[in-house]
Amino acid sequence: MKTHNPKVCIVGAGPAGLAAARHLSLRNIDYDHYEKHTGVGGIWDIENSGTPMYESAHFISSRTLSGYYDYPMPDHYPDYPSRELVLEYTKSFADAYKLTPQIQFSKQVKSIVPDGKNWSVELADGITKSYTHVICASGHTWTPNWPEYPGNFNGDIMHAVDFKKPDIFSGKRVLVVGAGNSACDIACEAARSAKAAFISMRRGYHFVPKHILGQPADVFSEKTKWLPFKLRRWLFACLLKNLNGDLTKQGLQIPDHKILESHPIINSQLVHYLQHGDISACHDIADLNEKEITFTDGRKEEIDLIVFATGYKYAIPYIDKSHFDWNGNKPSLAYTVFNRRHETLFAAGFTEMNAGGYYIFDEMTSLIADAIELQSTSIKRWKKAQRVILKPQDFSGGIGFINSERHNDYLDMDTYLKACKKLCRKLGWQPAKERLTKA
Repeated sequence: MKTHNPKVCIVGAGPAGLAAARHLSLRNIDYDHYEKHTGVGGIWDIENSGTPMYESAHFISSRTLSGYYDYPMPDHYPDYPSRELVLEYTKSFADAYKLTPQIQFSKQVKSIVPDGKNWSVELADGITKSYTHVICASGHTWTPNWPEYPGNFNGDIMHAVDFKKPDIFSGKRVLVVGAGNSACDIACEAARSAKAAFISMRRGYHFVPKHILGQPADVFSEKTKWLPFKLRRWLFACLLKNLNGDLTKQGLQIPDHKILESHPIINSQLVHYLQHGDISACHDIADLNEKEITFTDGRKEEIDLIVFATGYKYAIPYIDKSHFDWNGNKPSLAYTVFNRRHETLFAAGFTEMNAGGYYIFDEMTSLIADAIELQSTSIKRWKKAQRVILKPQDFSGGIGFINSERHNDYLDMDTYLKACKKLCRKLGWQPAKERLTKA
């Protein structure tokens, strides 16, 4: 018998929030679902205010390995779907599982505060409701990270979050700062549209082409996972060297880490534009002086516009930061979802890992739904489960990710998936993949 009937609040109707709604529905757990925008999709809807999406954006993981477990992306999609197709897919998923009618759109959550054993959720329109559980699934790419450099720049400055289309580059000497996938995409847009295009990186990186031997890079990688990791990494490094050649000849720095030790940069165009002189690679910025920029290797360039593609700060703006433990700039969550301070407050999608795939959200939110269900049926069994859940875990897979803010608590996908399956077996829960493929 249930000790109480849970009433759950889900914040956000992006991929993680939809996964949470689906898993609660499968267990007949009552919930309210709030989304500040007018439709589902989260960041993939370019009309969603504050999204980092730009017109030319595409998935960096392939459609083959990027769908929900039991709802694959359509076969007619290209290997790397555009933002429009990803949004279309996300909407179709929400409709297929009858999640859309349950979502309250244009309902922004203003604040969430403790209310005895419950949570008081106030919406921007002033309505306040009480919930036994809260799932924060609002995403972590909404708060731009602005770097600081010595000196002053009197040209134009923008963050990548505000970049939508390349016409703003016309006639300008443009510098893109950063080396993530968005930075590389935007630099390529500048190569086609700007008077001159530059990209500034603080270190060297490994660049993975989108296709290897005619297959999407992640599909190719998946087929080599039977090999020992060190051998697999060595073979992959040899393959990239043969495919890309010596990238220092294009002005890029030698990577200070081994391949697979940083977030994968999946881009085939950047090397092409470097080879053709349409983009010039620069070191990190050392000083700003009006429009003249000095780089750490002593090089100087006149720049009209700087685009800081320097990532985002993790933030859950509608709840006080003290309600979570934090590891640097990221919420510290057991199995990426369980809050160490409040057993009824969860977060889904506030992590990064070396793979894509909506099935990751299925894993995360299935654990949350199981926990809510157990808390509502047997406090004694939940307390025993909680002791197992909160034990320290290392999901890095022994890869040795680089020491940077982005890679703080970074996950190896395979290690994480195996750990989730093992946890479910130990607690008597059904792993997400089994539950969904048998449903």
